[in-house]
Amino acid sequence: MRLYITAAAAVADDGGLTKPNKAPQQAQAARRGCRSVVVTGLLAGLLLFRAALLAVETGASLCPSATGCLGWRAGLGDWLYGGGGDDPTEEFMKQWRRSHREASLLDPVLVEAAPDSLNGLMAEMDTILATYDRLDMEVVVVKIMAMLLKMDRKVKSSRIQAMFNRQLASLGIPKSMHCLALRLAEEFSVNAEARSPVPLPQHAPRLTDASRLHVALVTDNILAAAVAVASAVSSSADPSRLVFHVVTDKKSYVPMHSWFALHPVSPAVVEVKGLHQFDWRDGDAIASVMRTIDEVQKSSLGYHQLYDGAAERELRRLEASKPSTFSPLNYLKIHLPEFFPELRKIILLDDDVVVCKDLAGLWEQDLDGNIMGTVGAHRAAADGGICIESSLGEQLNFSDPALSSLGLDGLHCAWSWGANIIDLDAWRRTNVTETYQLWLQKNRESEFRLWKMASLPPALIAFDGRVQAIEPLWHLPGLGWRIPDPDLMQFSAVLHFSGPRKPWLEIAFPELRQLWLRHLNVSDSFLRGCGIVE
Repeated sequence: MRLYITAAAAVADDGGLTKPNKAPQQAQAARRGCRSVVVTGLLAGLLLFRAALLAVETGASLCPSATGCLGWRAGLGDWLYGGGGDDPTEEFMKQWRRSHREASLLDPVLVEAAPDSLNGLMAEMDTILATYDRLDMEVVVVKIMAMLLKMDRKVKSSRIQAMFNRQLASLGIPKSMHCLALRLAEEFSVNAEARSPVPLPQHAPRLTDASRLHVALVTDNILAAAVAVASAVSSSADPSRLVFHVVTDKKSYVPMHSWFALHPVSPAVVEVKGLHQFDWRDGDAIASVMRTIDEVQKSSLGYHQLYDGAAERELRRLEASKPSTFSPLNYLKIHLPEFFPELRKIILLDDDVVVCKDLAGLWEQDLDGNIMGTVGAHRAAADGGICIESSLGEQLNFSDPALSSLGLDGLHCAWSWGANIIDLDAWRRTNVTETYQLWLQKNRESEFRLWKMASLPPALIAFDGRVQAIEPLWHLPGLGWRIPDPDLMQFSAVLHFSGPRKPWLEIAFPELRQLWLRHLNVSDSFLRGCGIVE
């Protein structure tokens, strides 16, 4: 059966006789009125149908049992999907359901040519009525389906574009930070004070003093390092015990050195050292570091060339643009024993942290013979607990035999970098670094099936069985993903802005960004001149 709606109109005279309306203007008005009524009726029916269909699909969640609402659902389904009769609304619903099933089969050209709005649809119907004096219901339903499909695709495209823009915003380096690096580099060339030793010669013995509290940061982010150091000093009961070791690359060394030379954190001490400045006394040590750097570079090349498809290539390009994905510094944390051969113990901080309590408590943690003390390693999802960030199964692909044969529990929670206490002597007695490098290579050779390229997953394997769980207060991650409970933030010693919303970006949560900004001097000429603070 095909349903038609005509635009014929009639009027009644005073005697009750029906006479055809022959006036052109009245006929045109009748067509417009018919068009409006038809479109309004169809769309109203469509909205009612979609609302009722949603109720049918979600009704189970409102019922006390699987059969409690069976009669209600069946009755509503009969009303929706028809049970006989030639009612026009019922016929429309039949046509709509058939078109909905065939929506994916619509000609792309038809979808692209569909009207962009209700006004456009009504204009097309007006044209049809003016030409044929009737509407074919199947044609109307197909046009509506094409229009909705076109609008749906536009909405999805807009959402994807918004996600893409947010991702790009999380990857970019603000021009204010570029400005800061350039101004500090310029200051280094013209100001002798900016070139002064860091630390000063009289403080150099502290760099290897075992009685001091040593903190390492491996980073090229000047501003982040400044906040991490400043917050740790302000939270310390005895800042004179603190010795910070900032390891950076050759590109960032000059502005990093200039910042800490011009902004001393006395009575604490800061050492700034570029990778090119390490005095490698052991040839095996430099060979090991170069092996890691070489493997990261090979992985980067292989990751970009893995897929030929344009969509896959763009997705991987976006993933690879994350600063943490292929930054050599992010992988060189595995070489702390080589970086600090004269130290026995060290605290490792990520650069995107704010320290809120004295780190002495973290320094004094008993590692029970293990290499690392970290938060999160003891919370097993299998026991009903909640992982702070992720489980091993979310970090590693245990469907691959290479990983499933290791005997790791995929439901166990994964620890993370951020705030870790490390026994360097215990590390030197193991093959953790070699194991880390081996799994980096295996992941590349597997075409990255073992895990998405990152520095943490191979560390989860290499340090397995050598990690000591410590109190949760020492590390609260995820401030770049969400705003945690205020009581939890008050309780935590180290706030970690892991996630895309870094505190130096405009997309950061404003209330959390203030926790970070308060450790910057608002009167500093470099920060004000580059618009970092106002």
